[in-house]
Amino acid sequence: MSSRDGARAGGHIEVGNARENNLKNVSLRIPKGELTVFAGVSGSGKSSVVFGTIAVESQRQLNESFPAFIRNRLPRYERPDAEVMENLSTAIVVDQKPVGGNSRSTVGTMTDIYSVLRVLFSRHGKPTAGPSTSFSFNDPNGMCPECEGLGRTVRLDLDKLIDESKSLNEGAIRHPSFAKGTFQWQLYAESGLFDPDLPIGKFSQEDREKLLHGSGFKVDRSGRNGVYKNEYEGVVLRFTRRYLKKGLDALNERDRAAVDEVVSEGPCPVCHGGRLNKKALASKIKGYSIADLTRLEVDELIDVLADLDVPAAKPIVGAALAALRRVSDIGLGYLSLDRETPTLSGGESQRLKTVRHLGSSLTDLTFIFDEPSVGLHPRDVHRLNELLLALRDKGNTVLVVEHDRDVLRIADHVVEMGPGAGTEGGEVVFEGTVAQLRKAGTATGRALRSVPGLKDTFRMPTGKLPIRHARVHNLQDVSVDIPTGVLTTVTGVAGSGKSTLVSTVLPRQHPDVVIVDQSAIGISLRSVPATYLDVMDPIRAMFAAATGQDAGLFSFNSAGACPNCKGRGIIQTDLAYLDPVTTTCEECGGKRYRPEALAHTVGDRTIADVLAMTTDDALRFFTEPDIKQRLALLSEVGLGYLTLGQPLSTLSGGERQRLKLATRLRETGTVYVLDEPTTGLHMSDVGRLLALMDRLVDAGNTVIAIEHDLDVVRHSDWIIDMGPEAGRHGGRVVFEGTPRDLLRAKNSHTARCLAGDLEEYSRREAE
Repeated sequence: MSSRDGARAGGHIEVGNARENNLKNVSLRIPKGELTVFAGVSGSGKSSVVFGTIAVESQRQLNESFPAFIRNRLPRYERPDAEVMENLSTAIVVDQKPVGGNSRSTVGTMTDIYSVLRVLFSRHGKPTAGPSTSFSFNDPNGMCPECEGLGRTVRLDLDKLIDESKSLNEGAIRHPSFAKGTFQWQLYAESGLFDPDLPIGKFSQEDREKLLHGSGFKVDRSGRNGVYKNEYEGVVLRFTRRYLKKGLDALNERDRAAVDEVVSEGPCPVCHGGRLNKKALASKIKGYSIADLTRLEVDELIDVLADLDVPAAKPIVGAALAALRRVSDIGLGYLSLDRETPTLSGGESQRLKTVRHLGSSLTDLTFIFDEPSVGLHPRDVHRLNELLLALRDKGNTVLVVEHDRDVLRIADHVVEMGPGAGTEGGEVVFEGTVAQLRKAGTATGRALRSVPGLKDTFRMPTGKLPIRHARVHNLQDVSVDIPTGVLTTVTGVAGSGKSTLVSTVLPRQHPDVVIVDQSAIGISLRSVPATYLDVMDPIRAMFAAATGQDAGLFSFNSAGACPNCKGRGIIQTDLAYLDPVTTTCEECGGKRYRPEALAHTVGDRTIADVLAMTTDDALRFFTEPDIKQRLALLSEVGLGYLTLGQPLSTLSGGERQRLKLATRLRETGTVYVLDEPTTGLHMSDVGRLLALMDRLVDAGNTVIAIEHDLDVVRHSDWIIDMGPEAGRHGGRVVFEGTPRDLLRAKNSHTARCLAGDLEEYSRREAE
């Protein structure tokens, strides 16, 4: 049965009059058993249809099928704002959110391949170390007792923490939480145990030992309401308990930065990074310990296991090889099983999540992907396409939110949302096949027809940024000059060493460069674009001046906060070891403000109405030059569809990066490093980004983009191509020069992909 026959047999997912977020009574019939791509400019409503409506309703109804006891412990989903949602199947959402975890979560544990290796060694390793748990670094039976299974130790460096030349009153303990006047400082300086004016270096041996390691008694501490008795704990003991025992991954950004200043981190001296105890590491198969195997790249490990001649172990080895080959087939053969999951990119995380489902025998599911091509070189997109088609051909429905031309081309069905973003979007502007889309007058249709060619001229460099003898990670003694005063793109397949070279080595050798990456900004739901751009204070001042009220009344972090949700707009119920349940605050309806604040308006808009405006709407509403100037920066980087009050924690990596860039646009003479800036951008918006880059360069700046997008490659003045492959087969510069010269380069995947794309351009032009 063909995929289309399957779709007819399975019917359609019915959505009627959907109004989530910016959707304007959207009605759709999405064929089941087919691969449907949702396209459209950023903010057009794609995610509101796919994630906010279809996925949420599927998960909500699935949760309702469980008994009340279980249901009360599952995340609660409100019914999406849609009149019709029928013929849904169980949704599996494969998004770009980091897989999370901590240092104990690795590629091996996430994919369950490590569990298979544990069984292999428990049955066939010599000498035997015991059952499979004896090879688990997360189990007391297997973990190294020194590092407790982490593979590395973090040790307090007393020379960094204690200034021997200073007294306690002079701030001898160099850590913010032990600073003069703090509670912890009082335990030592006001305890009566030590002379607070005596330099630490002049303490007696007994006093020094008591200061650092003392315990088992109480001391007096003065407080606001008298003298308190507190359990005494030496500086080393207290610091270790508070900051090191829980692991550095558990610390917030501020505490982590402070702790990093006074600790030394390195491989565990006992297990040498192997994470396991001596007995487990001594057990080997064909000369390899289980730690040896996890250090290998996946492609290396496949070769080793395939050559393993242990007849009794064939079933176990076969299971491991099948899983490893799935990882390799989606372009992640350069990863090792001991790679910690918090270090994975969003694209790597998403593809690994998908691998877990490829081995499943379940069918009739709806797989929902959020821009799965992110982080993939054009060479590897075909591997992703094969994966998506394989899921479809197993009898599933596949829904993909995507901008990439090559992913669009394999779609059975396309839905384009638009025509614009935010309030100007939320409508279905096209439904049909890819062939029909190419003839449509929509933004995606025009972009498919107009593949750009090479630039006619290239800027001349004004200088250079030399990188010398880079050997970090897989870089193989790389020396290269990055030109200044031009737009340079550093490209290459995933894992070839691009980010290591430009985001890690370049700032070390040239500290003045500005890294604008996709890392998180803001640490709470209270951080929004209006606060990040510093326009919240002038907006509150404007409301205060117009209404005669105190400016604090218009702050959801102050007097204006809803008393029920404390200005968060949501209520989170903690369920101990389960995920918290999040619901919209019933008192304020998610607006964050108390009624007294919402009783005042400016231009018929409450402060909550203003925060619900998109940036582009706000530019039309405000007349104050300072506010308009800052908001214009956000619009300039293509984020005009963001609302002023959207929590920063909900932004994608590409959106976070462009928001950071908006705050730096007025600087000149700067070297900007942008890490995959096209992430999340529609093809038509890439041109807008390139125009912004051009303006930055023409204003006297240097722009270096780490990028796969061929539209950026051909628009650049200079190309540095890393490779030729990933991991141990990469880490070298395979080409330097202009995009025109790149077309003649040998041994470059980027050159071959660019040539193929230009051939497509020529063919389209001829049509």
